[in-house]
Amino acid sequence: MEEKKALIFGSDHAGINLKRILMDFFHPQFEIIDVGTRDTNSCDYPLYARNLCVKVLELKTLGILICGTGIGMSITANRFKGIRAALCTNEYMARMSREHNDANVLCLGERVIGVDLAKSIASTFVNTSFAGERHLKRIELIEKLV
Repeated sequence: MEEKKALIFGSDHAGINLKRILMDFFHPQFEIIDVGTRDTNSCDYPLYARNLCVKVLELKTLGILICGTGIGMSITANRFKGIRAALCTNEYMARMSREHNDANVLCLGERVIGVDLAKSIASTFVNTSFAGERHLKRIELIEKLV
């Protein structure tokens, strides 16, 4: 039997409800790994962004970070070498982030988008592959510059 690919989730208190919904949504398709937070107590999002980024790099897989707007998670995640985090508010952004930028972390804002749109964005993200070719040299250039 083929082993399921891991999909890693992280959130702060402002993103925990959407995180739980998306983890349930993807559970049959992926092995779900939750790096926290696990309750609604106020917490510091950079800690959970770090936890997710470390795990994404270790397992060479995709991750989804959720906070109130997605902005803080995106800023934090992009500080990690090898992480290409994309804050997406629609399916086109999700598709382009994977096809052209080989993004490995999707950032979402629970207070910005609804559940149905979040599911659609996340599905697009995890089911889109990197196009490679001319885009590969740009990814390599990003890695050299940082």
